[in-house]
Amino acid sequence: MQLKIMPKKKRLPAGRVALILFLCQMISALEVPLDPKLLEDLVQPPTITQQSPKDYIIDPRENIVIQCEAKGKPPPSFSWTRNGTHFDIDKDPLVTMKPGSGTLTINIMSEGKAETYEGVYQCTARNERGAAISNNIVVRPSRSPLWTKEKLEPITLRNGQSLVLPCRPPLGLPPPIIFWMDNSFQRLPQSERVSQGLNGDLYFSNVLPEDTREDYICYARFNHTQTIQQKQPISVKVISVDELNDTIAANLSDTEFYSAKPNRERPPTFLTPEGNTSNKEELRGNVLSLECIAEGLPTPVIYWIKEDGMLPTNRTFYRNFKKTLQIIQVSEADSGNYQCIAKNALGAIHHTISVTVKAAPYWILAPQNLVLSPGEDGSLICRANGNPKPRISWLSNGVPIEIAPDDPSRKIDGDTIIFSNVQERSSAVYQCNASNEYGYLLANAFVNVLAEPPRILTSANTLYQVIANRPALLDCAFFGSPLPTIEWFKGAKGSALRDDIYVLHENGTLEIPVAQKDSTGTYTCVARNKLGMAKNEVHLEIKDPTRIIKQPEYAVVQRGSTVSFECKVKHDHTLTLTITWLKDNGELPSDGRFTVDKDHLEVADVRDSDGGAYTCVANTTLDMVSASAVLSVVDVPNPPFDLELTDQLDKSVQLSWTPGDDNNSPIIKFIIEYEDAMHEAGLWHHQTEVSGMQTTAQLKLSPYVNYSFRVMAVNSLGRSLPSEPSEQYLTKAAEPDTNPTAVEGLGSEPDNLVITWKPLNGFESNGPGLQYKVSWRQKDGDDEWASVVVANVSKYIVSGTPTFVPYLIKVQALNDVGFAPEPAVVMGHSGEDLPMVAPGNVRVNVVNSTLAEVHWDPVPLKSIRGHLQGYRIYYWKAQEGSLKRNRRHIEKKILTFQGSKTHGMLPGLEPFSHYALNVRVVNGKGEGPASPDRVFNTPEGVPSAPSSLKIINPTLDSLTLEWDPPSRPNGILTEYTLKYQPINSTHELGPLVDLKIPANKTRWTLKNLNFSTRYKFYFYAQTAAGSGSQITEEAVTTVDEGKLAGILPPDVGAGKAMASRQVDIATQGWFIGLMCAVALLILILLIVCFIRRNKGGKYPVKEKEDAHADPEIQPMKEDDGTFGEYSDAEDHKPLKKGSRTPSDRTVKKEDSDDSLVDYGEGVNGQFNEDGSFIGQYSGKKEKEPAEGNESSEAPSPVNAMNSFV
Repeated sequence: MQLKIMPKKKRLPAGRVALILFLCQMISALEVPLDPKLLEDLVQPPTITQQSPKDYIIDPRENIVIQCEAKGKPPPSFSWTRNGTHFDIDKDPLVTMKPGSGTLTINIMSEGKAETYEGVYQCTARNERGAAISNNIVVRPSRSPLWTKEKLEPITLRNGQSLVLPCRPPLGLPPPIIFWMDNSFQRLPQSERVSQGLNGDLYFSNVLPEDTREDYICYARFNHTQTIQQKQPISVKVISVDELNDTIAANLSDTEFYSAKPNRERPPTFLTPEGNTSNKEELRGNVLSLECIAEGLPTPVIYWIKEDGMLPTNRTFYRNFKKTLQIIQVSEADSGNYQCIAKNALGAIHHTISVTVKAAPYWILAPQNLVLSPGEDGSLICRANGNPKPRISWLSNGVPIEIAPDDPSRKIDGDTIIFSNVQERSSAVYQCNASNEYGYLLANAFVNVLAEPPRILTSANTLYQVIANRPALLDCAFFGSPLPTIEWFKGAKGSALRDDIYVLHENGTLEIPVAQKDSTGTYTCVARNKLGMAKNEVHLEIKDPTRIIKQPEYAVVQRGSTVSFECKVKHDHTLTLTITWLKDNGELPSDGRFTVDKDHLEVADVRDSDGGAYTCVANTTLDMVSASAVLSVVDVPNPPFDLELTDQLDKSVQLSWTPGDDNNSPIIKFIIEYEDAMHEAGLWHHQTEVSGMQTTAQLKLSPYVNYSFRVMAVNSLGRSLPSEPSEQYLTKAAEPDTNPTAVEGLGSEPDNLVITWKPLNGFESNGPGLQYKVSWRQKDGDDEWASVVVANVSKYIVSGTPTFVPYLIKVQALNDVGFAPEPAVVMGHSGEDLPMVAPGNVRVNVVNSTLAEVHWDPVPLKSIRGHLQGYRIYYWKAQEGSLKRNRRHIEKKILTFQGSKTHGMLPGLEPFSHYALNVRVVNGKGEGPASPDRVFNTPEGVPSAPSSLKIINPTLDSLTLEWDPPSRPNGILTEYTLKYQPINSTHELGPLVDLKIPANKTRWTLKNLNFSTRYKFYFYAQTAAGSGSQITEEAVTTVDEGKLAGILPPDVGAGKAMASRQVDIATQGWFIGLMCAVALLILILLIVCFIRRNKGGKYPVKEKEDAHADPEIQPMKEDDGTFGEYSDAEDHKPLKKGSRTPSDRTVKKEDSDDSLVDYGEGVNGQFNEDGSFIGQYSGKKEKEPAEGNESSEAPSPVNAMNSFV
């Protein structure tokens, strides 16, 4: 199916067949396109394109120009009528017509008068196809006449009376604009009391003495001639009642009496309009102005209502202090009764204005030009409305249709002319005139009968480029008479386009609602009518849309920083992309701080003015996309200003201020500070804080302070600079509100009482002459209060007091105005002295070898002579029998137990030692005498490990052990225990051998050992308290000298001891076999060690040791219960000679090694009653010698080989 553009039909009521035929042709009638080439070839009746207004008021000082322009083919000729008769312009030398135009110019500036050419003009434009006419143009010169001379008497009236000053301006053309001014050309002030009416008069609802003046002048401004006319000044004098009585008394005899009464208040009455009702008529579309001005005392207020409805909300305005109601674009619906109400305190009146809205004719449907082909039908419709309803009349070529030449194809039906079977001679210009008593409308519409084959006006091979997914509009501007039908085809084969996919418009345009990539191609437009056919090809390309793939983002930055916006765009590569940045929809400021780099915009040193919306606009020749982001420039607020102090009272004042700019970050709070210029000039103190919504604060004040205030604003970014200080405000002096604080009574000597306090500062003094009244008396005595008044100091010493007696003390502030409130009473004590008595019945209970508990009886409180601080124990280690002789050289340790404790624990004692101690009581002055010394002994404890263990003189079957006794035997050594076990080549442990060695030995030789065998030794000492810590070592028996004796394994640091026996076994068979086995074993070990070296693993010994462990030595193992681990060859380190380190290379402290370190550091440790550390410790603690981790071994072939791996 081919898609065609066919004339659309409209429906009319049945029975009007002629109109149906007409309407069918009317819609199909052509509008002639304004194509230059087409217009050159087509004939067309005249059309008026420009003309002067109907009511044409001219300036008499300038030439008269009456416009009339028209178009047509052939070009029309012009003629004029004036006052209904032909206006022959050739006979008037002052009148010329513009060439190619009908515009008249009347040269009255050289000679002639404008009044001569006043009249009604009409222009006619005519060619062979018809004649068009203009409106009736009424030409009138503007007039600005002078005021008629009149004598104006001065006006004198009483205060409160009403007054109307008439203006009565001269009638001008157009009417003048009225205003009132004085001699200085200053507009007179107007208000609800004094206002100008619509007629120009000046109305006073009531006069006041200040209304007296001699230059009330009404001015009339004639805008058309730019002239102002002035009325004679009017003099007004308003006199008060007293002035009036004085005037009357001066003009009357003594026997006459008259007195003017004060003008009383009165209810409103209307000055305009008069009466209770009035009428108003206005034309549709104009501005309806209703006015009510009332007089009264006090001045009335005006209200407006519409009796039968609401006032239109969007078209109603109040002027002149609501005395004038205006409704714009008034229509017939605005007709009705409007009521104005004048009201004051004494009453109210109302006036009803009946409004009637009339209407000059206005178009409902103006006739339109018709272009028909011979034999077609059509019609012209002319419909207008108005109030009253206008009369419709027709003209043909400017002649009333009743007397125009007859045309058989034409039929008149009221407001419609029906044409049927038109011929070329039917071409004409018809005029429709709609008129009533308020005006007229005139419209020209031509009927042009043409016979033209189709023409396509769109340029051939036009290329259209469209963005994908948008509508594509392919133009096919055409012309033909009769109206051609339009068809569209796509592609070379000419497949017809269907109307379910495409939209074809009446002007021939093909619309593709959603163009896709497959819409690309060549499209052919074909126009046909009965006279011929025309076609045209156009091309369509579909482009990818431009998209912003990363939009600029909202940014909040602080003033002075740098901000960057990013705008990444993707577009069709065949189109040229342009990225433009805008600020607030305008160009970027021409400032070096703005840098545009490809898809980035950077703003450096951001200022307040940089805030706003930044838009990235991406343009191609086909589309445009944009994205915006807002930049908010924030900063700390600007400081507040305009600080003002109000409501100034003795102890409060109100501070108000104006906030500074918040710099786009809301103010959270205001901080108020004060300065005391009298006491602390230059030092600002915090007064209070208020919400950021407040701009006032009620501040509490102290007496006798010279206040200045300042305010700071705080937002999320920080605090503003301080405002300028407020004015100073000095408060009155008053007695102090408070007394000194921190009152104490402590004696510095046994016979005095030192009373101290924290004095008041100048701000707290509340007045001049600050002093203190110091009072005291013994707490337990009956003495009266002793008092003394001292200057502004902070201490007073009372001498001659008993030692350590409680006193009641109070300190009261006073100044020149009076005393502070009664102060609080505090308790103090006179001076302390050293305690007189030592603690008695000192007892010592030894808990274990390192801990003892001491008990004593408390000292009587009276003998302490001060505040009990606690008890102090001195203890030291002493030799029996030399307690007194060497006491001076003995290092003593001290523990202090605070408070009233009567026992304490002594930790960290050495076992098997002789100790002495004494106890002293301590007060604030110092220590009392010492109690008699008490001695005690600590029991034995387990010893420490032997100081060293060395293996010397290794032979084939023996090893000699040499050791040093424990550094701390902690008792009497009873014996040594030696345990040892062999370790085979696979590091498995053999059976454990246990030996007891006398305590007096320091050397022991083990015999009958296996040759070339590694042994591990465990060695420890014993006392009666038990076994001490062990020391371990390893060693290897030797092989034949000269073979391997000189090779030392890397993990053995033993001396190069040689075998004690020299045996020549090199030639013996068993030795040769043994060596072969050793060589094979070494080769295997090399392979195993190479593999272990790469893996880096450890081989467990713990299981082997556990398997052969002696139950007796299990408690002496390390915390993890093992003797450690053996590592592979890479992990072996040489063991230095004399090592006594356990196998895990750590030294475990002896269980009995109780040290004060376990209770805390320093000399002020303390112990609770159960012996926990609360006391004080002094003295030196001997450090234990660091235990090495050395060992001594004889060389072994296995270790020798390991050293080479």
